[in-house]
Amino acid sequence: MATRPKARAVRESQLGLMWRRFKRHKLALVSLWIVTGFYLVALLAEFIAPLDPSAYNPRYTYAPPQGIHFVSTDADGRWNFGPYVYGYKTEIDPVALRRTFVIDEETKIPVQLFVESKPYMLAGVIPMSVKLFGVTEPRAPLYVLGADRLGRDLLSRLIHGTRISLSIGLAGVTLSLFFGIIIGGFSGYYGGWFDSAVMRVIEFIRSMPTIPLWLGLAAAMPKDWSALQTYFAITLILSLIGWTELARVVRGRFLSLRTEDFVTAAQLDGASDWRIITRHMVPSFMSHIIAAATLAVPGMILAETALSFLGLGLQAPIVSWGTLLQDAQNIRTLATAPWLLVPGICVVIVILSLNFFGDGLRDAADPHGR
Repeated sequence: MATRPKARAVRESQLGLMWRRFKRHKLALVSLWIVTGFYLVALLAEFIAPLDPSAYNPRYTYAPPQGIHFVSTDADGRWNFGPYVYGYKTEIDPVALRRTFVIDEETKIPVQLFVESKPYMLAGVIPMSVKLFGVTEPRAPLYVLGADRLGRDLLSRLIHGTRISLSIGLAGVTLSLFFGIIIGGFSGYYGGWFDSAVMRVIEFIRSMPTIPLWLGLAAAMPKDWSALQTYFAITLILSLIGWTELARVVRGRFLSLRTEDFVTAAQLDGASDWRIITRHMVPSFMSHIIAAATLAVPGMILAETALSFLGLGLQAPIVSWGTLLQDAQNIRTLATAPWLLVPGICVVIVILSLNFFGDGLRDAADPHGR
């Protein structure tokens, strides 16, 4: 009688288990691809943006979006394949007595891939002189998402603004992680008066209204600071406010872990407190920290957008989603150029994707999940 071979024990790492659980969350998986796409756009902003975000052309103030078409017919009725956009022609509005742009379907402007451009530095590191797409005619308009009040390409500004807004979210969460893990970890590990003092500070910060706190911190920044200094100051401000929630989570985990057997064994073995915290306690719930950090990124992005929208955060010439939405404050402007709300749509898409991704990551990191 044949004997059945013994089944091999399959070992899977914690990251492997998390990935297997995460793939079951279809919405979170789609959100991961969306977030990855946005961050790739932010990384390759100079290459993807067809125009310089600060280049303006008064001839095309509030020019409407030009849709990209791929199939055209010639005079003989034959089909031609290739991307192109229609040109513009101007008309006078008989009611408002102002100039308006109308899409001219008789004028076709070819759009080409990998066109030559002025030399630039990709991500500030790689020298390049090629754009992903563009037009070869130097004066031909290309406004896929329309133009703003100065005739600047909204698509190019939106792409460059993606880098600023998303990088602030990552940088802010990184600093919040540092403050939250260090302060919350020591608070939960030692307890006593230090824990009480930290909790009172956290409660005080969380009890303060957000907008007045932003107003005070933003007003403290010198007006003569450069754009780079302002960028780092806004990131630091958001981090100093956003570390409290993560610190409370870390503190709670440390309170429950400090009585575990592996912590007691490390203490009896003579390990230092710093080694016990960093090598034993923090890695035991690192997955939860990653999930909490992912859910904190949307808050950072919304905070930066709100600050810049209110005129308290980043200012021109820095381009972010918040500064782009400043042009959409006027109802009269929106009636003329509704495409200026496109940055707000990007904010909604990214925030929802990050929230869904964070929810899926949190479920995948749950040790009691199936």
